[in-house]
Parts: sequence; structure tokens; C-alpha cells
Amino acid sequence: MSAADQEAIETFKRDVIEPSMDALVILDFWAEWCGPCKQLTPVLEKVAAAYAGKGVKLVKINVDEQKLIAAQFRVQSIPTVYAVFQGQLVADLTPARTESQIGQMLDQILRQLPIQSSEAALHDDIAPLIAMGEEVLDGGDAERAVSIFAQLAEMAPEDPHVIAGHARALIAAGRTDEAQAILDAVPEDKAKDAGIARARAALALAGEAGPVDDLAGLKARVAANPDDQDARYELAGGLMATGDRDGAADLLLGSIQRDREWNEGAARKRLLTLFEATGLEDPWVAAQRRRLSAVLFG
Repeated sequence: MSAADQEAIETFKRDVIEPSMDALVILDFWAEWCGPCKQLTPVLEKVAAAYAGKGVKLVKINVDEQKLIAAQFRVQSIPTVYAVFQGQLVADLTPARTESQIGQMLDQILRQLPIQSSEAALHDDIAPLIAMGEEVLDGGDAERAVSIFAQLAEMAPEDPHVIAGHARALIAAGRTDEAQAILDAVPEDKAKDAGIARARAALALAGEAGPVDDLAGLKARVAANPDDQDARYELAGGLMATGDRDGAADLLLGSIQRDREWNEGAARKRLLTLFEATGLEDPWVAAQRRRLSAVLFG
């Protein structure tokens, strides 16, 4: 074996094999003369940067300069893209050409491998602080919760639990424009997180169900005419603004029972948004879902 080949092997061990012991290494086989390679490389670099916190690393292999390595992987055409974990080839990413396609394949691979990402490790470290922020928010001290989550955002700006908690705290504090800005800036790969969806639902509720000046008057209207759907709907929004989710749910369920199609199903839509804003795993939501099912199918 030539000195150049020996050096190539040592470099491959250092740059690929050793990091792959606890990370997923993407191998991009390319060459200067390869047009498709030049189109794909920026896409791979962008995806690798987005997934770096999840334990993904990109290594480029020039097939003209590292012929021995290319031969070991039996590379017959380029671009060829492989994923390596613990020294073993675990996936052929070559068919993927767009950010979305590559991201979907990486998500599937990462779910199956015991990779401890830096994001996950950081989340574990700050989990007690996130729990404290949630407890303060649940206790009604919105401004203090905002302060806690703002500090957490400096430590872990892309943690979906932090983003969602920060946004919900801002909403509770009446600072909806700031919450909107935070949610608008959520990275694409975090956008479908359940906590982010919950925060978006809370923002939607804040936008359509605000404080009511004459809450007592609305209650009197509903008491005098329980079939007044407009009054019931407005009162439900007012109660949600005061944090009375039980009262709001009772009103909305009553509206659905009277006429589930009223105003294009507005009462049911608002109730489902309230469920999502509360958190779909919350026991209260489970209980209200059973009540909703009884109304719809009983």
C-alpha cells in the first residue's frame, strides 16, 4: 500500500469512522467535473447544518483524490451519498435530491439509531428549568414565566419546548405580537412539534377570544335565552380570556348540542382549538373530548 493510500485510510478513520461511533456521518462522493454534484452539495450542506444538533455530520469524498475509499464503497457513479453509523453503511441517500427528501430520510434513520444528539442532551440539562417555567405559567405569573423562558431561549434557541413555552407565556402576558414573531421564526423541522401547535392554537384563541367588557351582561343574556348562539359564543370567548376553560367548554358544548352546524360549526372549531391550546395530553382535554363525543354520537 502506498503512502498516499495509507494516509487516505487514516484520514477516513479520523474523519468518518471515529465520529460515526456516536453520530450519523453522511458521505458525499463527488468530483470537480461533476455538474450534478455541484447542484447537490449546497443542499447537503444546508441539511447537514440543520441536523448538526441531532448528531449528523457531512464528509465530502473527492473520488479523484480518494480513489481507494471510493473503490471500497464500490462507487460507480456520482453523486453518490451514503449514511454511515458505527463504521457501517446504514443507508443509501443517493435517490434524495431536495432538502425535504433528504430530511425525511434522515428523520427515518435517526428514529432507528441510538444517537444522543447535542440537542437532546441540552434539553435534558434544561428540562427542570422548562418545568419551572411551565409551573410559573400555570400559576398565573405570566411576566415571570416570560422572563424564565426568555433566559432559556438564550441557552437553547431551537428547543421546541422552550419556543412553545416562551410564546405561550407572552400570549398570557398579552404580548401577542411578540409571540407571533417567535412562532413565525420557528425552524421548518420544528414546525410540526406538538408544543408549537399548542402555542399556535393559544395564539389563535387570543386573537379571536378577547376580554369582554360586560361579562355579567352576557351571562344574563344567555340565562334569559339559552338558544342565543351569538351570546353563548361571545361569552365562551370572554370566559376563555379570564381562564375559565370549564365555563367556556360548557357553553360551547351546549351550543354544539343545540345546533352543531351553527355558523359553519364555529362552536366545535373553537372548542377543538381550546383543546389544542390546553394540550392534547392534558387529562382535562380527555374528559372534555368524552363529553364532546357524547354530544356528537350519543
